[in-house]
Amino acid sequence: MPASNHYDIVIVGGGIQGVAVAQAAVARGYTVLLLEKTALAAGTSSRSSKLIHGGLRYLEHGQFKLVYESLRERSDWLRLAPSLVKLSRFYIPVYQNTARSALTIRAGLSLYALLAGGGEFARFRVVPRAEWGQLDGLTTHGLKQVFQYWDAQTDDRLLTQALMYSAQSLGAELRCPAEFLHASLTPGGCEIDYAEEGTTHHCTAAVLVNAAGPWVNSVTRRVEPCPPEYPVDLVQGSHLVLEGELERGCYYLESPVDRRAVFVLPWYQQILLGTTETVFKGAPEESAPLVSEEAYLLDCFHHYFPSRPVEIKEKFSGLRVLPAMQGTAFRRSREIHLQCDTLSKPRVVSLYGGKLTVSRATAQKVLRTIAPTLPERTPKADISKLRLD
Repeated sequence: MPASNHYDIVIVGGGIQGVAVAQAAVARGYTVLLLEKTALAAGTSSRSSKLIHGGLRYLEHGQFKLVYESLRERSDWLRLAPSLVKLSRFYIPVYQNTARSALTIRAGLSLYALLAGGGEFARFRVVPRAEWGQLDGLTTHGLKQVFQYWDAQTDDRLLTQALMYSAQSLGAELRCPAEFLHASLTPGGCEIDYAEEGTTHHCTAAVLVNAAGPWVNSVTRRVEPCPPEYPVDLVQGSHLVLEGELERGCYYLESPVDRRAVFVLPWYQQILLGTTETVFKGAPEESAPLVSEEAYLLDCFHHYFPSRPVEIKEKFSGLRVLPAMQGTAFRRSREIHLQCDTLSKPRVVSLYGGKLTVSRATAQKVLRTIAPTLPERTPKADISKLRLD
């Protein structure tokens, strides 16, 4: 650690959001320290659906800006991390009782392609009936049409680690495991205490970035004076890993129970099935798949793949941070919210929500927000050119 123990930015949280801020900040020449309590990507960033995608379903909720941004970011991930982010074929079957008609889905895919900017992998097609029997055992009973389009998959844990390694190669420092204990806001910035290997350490920073994910408000309450909290719900998304393989690609399905989107995806020679949306009230570290969620996912899988045997190899859940409001989680905004202690020269900024796909874009928003507080620095690198292989 530098003798002064001072950093331009101290980040709490080693998930995808925190490490993306670390990479973007150190590339701009800022001194950066990241504190992670357990391990990189230990929380939601290793318990997602593993997708780098535009969010096709967000179109029906009018979140066009988010979809456009996500598709731009998908393109960048594919260019910068080709060994970690790969295009996959996605299939959408339309049945007699599917809530969304073939015409509606065609319109959505057309808009999706337009927002993606064209090109070979923005296109979609109607799968000929002669190919339906090759779709990994997908039931053809009542099947009217099948669409195929492109999106991308990743290993979220490895992607998070790759971003942090990139940040470290530029000079960012990582303390892990290290627990953020307390921060005091002063006219000049933040006085910060953290614990590492049983010892309490002290440092100062111009800005504290709270990227603690589901623990965001727990971190906020350790800051004095306490910045305003943003009202959120924690929403659990559970996944099952099943024995078996998918040969053709990924399946974007409609739950027969509540018409939500459920994905069936290839995952390391197995099948990843998810996800759910259950409001969670406990401590974030206690999140685990519920029996009801497991039944929900298996019922959906059996509905569409009735001939495939089922053996659960693994199960996990992650927590989304979504705006607190009435109604189903499925329809809530996925936009990031940045909460600051003050608008003019923030000393603390807390990240609420956010998505894996747009984590790099979110980092740029964070840096724009805290720019008035930070000193002038000479940039070290352009992250739009930093490969993550």
